[in-house]
Amino acid sequence: MQTAFKGNIYKNFINNKWVESETQETIKSINPANKDQIVGYVQYSTKEDLEKAVQAAHKSKRSWRKLGQAARGQLLFKVANILEENLDDIAETMTREMGKTLPEAKGETARGVAILRYYAGEGMRKDGDVIPSSDKDALMFTKRTPLGVVGVITPWNFPVAIPIWKIAPALVYGNTVVLKPATEAAVTAAKVVECFAKAGLPEGVVNFITGSGSVIGQALIAHPLLNAITFTGSETVGEGVAKSAAARGIKFQLEMGGKNPVIVTKDADLDVAVEAVISGGFRSTGQKCTATSRVIVESEIYDAFKEKLVQETKKITVGDGLEDGIWMGPCASESQFNTVKKYIEVGKNEGASLVYGGEPLTSGQFEKGFFVSPAIFENVKTDMIIAQEEIFGPVISLLKAVDLEEAIEMANHTKYGLSASIFTSNISSLLEFIDGIDAGLIRVNAESAGVELQAPFGGMKASSTGSREQGEAAKEFFTAVKTVFIKG
Repeated sequence: MQTAFKGNIYKNFINNKWVESETQETIKSINPANKDQIVGYVQYSTKEDLEKAVQAAHKSKRSWRKLGQAARGQLLFKVANILEENLDDIAETMTREMGKTLPEAKGETARGVAILRYYAGEGMRKDGDVIPSSDKDALMFTKRTPLGVVGVITPWNFPVAIPIWKIAPALVYGNTVVLKPATEAAVTAAKVVECFAKAGLPEGVVNFITGSGSVIGQALIAHPLLNAITFTGSETVGEGVAKSAAARGIKFQLEMGGKNPVIVTKDADLDVAVEAVISGGFRSTGQKCTATSRVIVESEIYDAFKEKLVQETKKITVGDGLEDGIWMGPCASESQFNTVKKYIEVGKNEGASLVYGGEPLTSGQFEKGFFVSPAIFENVKTDMIIAQEEIFGPVISLLKAVDLEEAIEMANHTKYGLSASIFTSNISSLLEFIDGIDAGLIRVNAESAGVELQAPFGGMKASSTGSREQGEAAKEFFTAVKTVFIKG
């Protein structure tokens, strides 16, 4: 069987063949913990390459639909087993390519296996409902039908989980797919696609193409044969996706980030809250759309909370995620490293106080990587840039609130509304929080970063557009409803 790579050059996957771009040019993917180490090269593809991928998906969509939902589910079970067999290799590649620690990478890959098995099970679940008709001699029911060719554009921060939680439901519900991953994690994505290839899916059902977002991403979104687009990434790019898709009248689903708050009330268990804030804010180097960014603490316990937070943050070990004992890895790229540094300087210039960390680590074991120590700001005002814009790095802002009502008001003072948490032992407080917070994912006495694969995922306001991802909610995006009326 063909492989995804030749040496350390990874190819596109089009119509069940691993092929080089017509340009034969490649893009280098480097290890953010050591920029001298090249993880691999991926294709610098052209619009002509993309055309072949979309045409392959278009040609196969009818036969894939006719295969039937149960058979499609069985193929996803095969993909899950292959991914599980290759878990260690894919996880190590993820750590080398985007920097998260190896335990986190293994956990993400295992989650990918679980997502595949969940949607494989959809192959044996209902795809419609019987509805009573006003005509007693008629049968009326709904039937779910696939959309056709679905474009999938994914980010670098979850290079296994996010592509799979989009591709798996798209496939089991009868769509064909063209995947365009972020180039910073495209080697990992290629290894995931290789699992689909080895499972024996029919020609053209899954297609994989790498290249710049401005060329491949834009051409995919604008392609006349595309029936839907699902995108996770920046708000700026997402807005462009929405405009293009809306102009053509195709379905679109956007996940665009957050500025996620955690509220800590005066009756909270501070040890639990501190542990969760550190995990939510600094795991994966803060590079999660659900990462804790703002921590709003009631004034009575503010000083005690801050002291515990700083004390525990000092224990974090930073370094190469492949090494034992490392808790936090590097920023995923030089670009992201520079972005985090920029926001830390912005915070200082705005008048916020840097309580701890925020230093670029550039000497000794860190000299060849993109490392920064986890940062904690206080004296942060709700209108400051660091309290409004998504940083996507290990930076936490502390804010002080008089009471819960003010804390909720401060938490909602942002254009985003993805996830939010509260730590409290008062049932009235948690109910007030659930009712009053503007967020799609609400967690009580748990960190803001945490997504269950069987539950709907998505946000409010500028965080998300379109129907929810994951769980049974995915069916709403990846299918259309036919209402059938049969008269005897």
